[in-house]
Amino acid sequence: MKMSFRWYGTDDSVSLEYIRQIPNMKGIVSAIYDIPVGEVWPLEKIESLKQTIEAAGLELSVIESVPVHEDIKLGKPTRDQYIDNYKETIRNLGKAGIPVVCYNFMPVFDWTRSNLAYPLEDGSTALIFEEEEVNKMDPRKLSLPGWDESYTEEGINQLMDEYKEVDEEILWSHLEYFIKEIIPVAEAANVKMAIHPDDPPYSIFGLPRIITGKEALNRFIKLYDSKYNGVTLCVGSFASDPKNNAVEILRDMLEKDRVNFVHARNVKLTGGKSFQESAHLSEKGSIDMFEVVKALVEHGFEESIRPDHGRMIWGEEGKSGYGLYDRALGATYLNGLYEANIKIVNQNR
Repeated sequence: MKMSFRWYGTDDSVSLEYIRQIPNMKGIVSAIYDIPVGEVWPLEKIESLKQTIEAAGLELSVIESVPVHEDIKLGKPTRDQYIDNYKETIRNLGKAGIPVVCYNFMPVFDWTRSNLAYPLEDGSTALIFEEEEVNKMDPRKLSLPGWDESYTEEGINQLMDEYKEVDEEILWSHLEYFIKEIIPVAEAANVKMAIHPDDPPYSIFGLPRIITGKEALNRFIKLYDSKYNGVTLCVGSFASDPKNNAVEILRDMLEKDRVNFVHARNVKLTGGKSFQESAHLSEKGSIDMFEVVKALVEHGFEESIRPDHGRMIWGEEGKSGYGLYDRALGATYLNGLYEANIKIVNQNR
């Protein structure tokens, strides 16, 4: 597996210089953040981003993400133009030698939490999801890091109203239409697509969510039978639903050769659908991270993995979930698990 790290560009408080100092760090996961959703990413901007990263001694290993326009998810007549733009972006990414694109098909909102700085027992702060608190929220007035910030309140209101006519099966049909259009282009461009699970993996605010567990992933990969139609296996997202076994889901997709990218983070289930994001260490959460890395090693996984959301520790300030220190600790922990599992596998041969 190839260790990588999320970087939000030159405005990120975490520099490429610091990221490079993390042991075994090879790749950067990033995107172009000043292009409106639905427009084509110019080749020169992609190449400029790549050159900046390479000048720091790293490589641009994954684009996360190329957002999918809401008209595509809603199945509007305008979707074909946005899909054509998406195809052109994929072609440009292929020309620049970008191997993987992470994206999601969540209506309106990306990952959702109820508190971005919840104090844990050790004095650190973390992202949490409290079901009762989320149920009280007004989705028309929310803003979280990583969300598309171009929407006006009026625009959000309109989207929420439009999605009243879209249930899970309709959303599945719109996803199928999208996949059958873009994957042949991705194959030709040699760019592996990797859909991210819904986070959390169940309906919130009355909106449909469909990439939610093992059954959903198996339905998804059958939409188009190709390695290029793969998944971002985010164990933390899947484990946020107590009904899911994240390691089992990971192994299932590895056996079918559809894991094109991995997000590794731990979560602690706290009752119902509530959870806290925790340190990566297995005993701190509800996921056996040793088993996660073991599955990757046993299946010869060679794609990128990144430590996902981290706590804020040691007085660090910055983008919630995306500080340097705890994600660096997570990367180091994953390195240790990887080395241990490699030795175990070699000894058993």
